[in-house]
Amino acid sequence: MNTAEIRNLKTPEIEKKIAELKAELFNLRFQLAVGQLENTAQIKKVKKTIARMKTILAERGNQ
Repeated sequence: MNTAEIRNLKTPEIEKKIAELKAELFNLRFQLAVGQLENTAQIKKVKKTIARMKTILAERGNQ
């Protein structure tokens, strides 16, 4: 999900997506620990998406 798509979402939707992505990140880390994760780059992508969403929420809070 790119920045333009995130900016089009409403604040509650972004917060909901963040919660979903955090759960996905937990599952990815668990798979990594167990040795079942095939694409380790996916962890980085999820973390960056969460950071983008949090940044946009912070921007909205300052306006």
